[in-house]
Amino acid sequence: MPLGKKGMTMKTKEIVDEMTMKRAITRITYEIIERNKHLENIVLAGIKTRGVYIAKRIQERLKQLEGIQVPVGELDTKPFRDDMKVEEDTTSMTADVNDRDVILVDDVLYTGRTIRAAIDNIVSLGRPARVSLAVLVDRGHRELPIRADYVGKNIPTSRTEEIIVHMNESDGKDSVLLLDANEAK
Repeated sequence: MPLGKKGMTMKTKEIVDEMTMKRAITRITYEIIERNKHLENIVLAGIKTRGVYIAKRIQERLKQLEGIQVPVGELDTKPFRDDMKVEEDTTSMTADVNDRDVILVDDVLYTGRTIRAAIDNIVSLGRPARVSLAVLVDRGHRELPIRADYVGKNIPTSRTEEIIVHMNESDGKDSVLLLDANEAK
């Protein structure tokens, strides 16, 4: 069994497999199409690291379904976090965000602190017309008043559980794991 935080043994369960992840990303893409009349005004901003991979997959699906190439940028939230001290900002946004509909993309929505930092980063780059949020997994436990506009899977968790997202681009496979310290014996 894998070790979690503080060296605790964790029980692991796969809750999303490759096909389910693909369907969730496709569902998010269809919702983006349905809710945005002007797709050419969209900029996808993936939150490093796995949010970037998800944003690129949404970009590809938009191209397949609508024949449109929307820009994808990479947001580094660490310099904008209130719980970290990082000086270097590795954000890479080639598209202008001014007067654009920016969709932040991340793998897991938990407390909302990463999303707050992402919003701060986007605002430092310009003034978007609108900012919305797409996440692969919403696990609950918000500490800030933030909600996702597009959700692949709602997976209620306890605070003793962790959600681990594996993406083919970085981990060699697509899956979402639930790790639970309470169930490990």
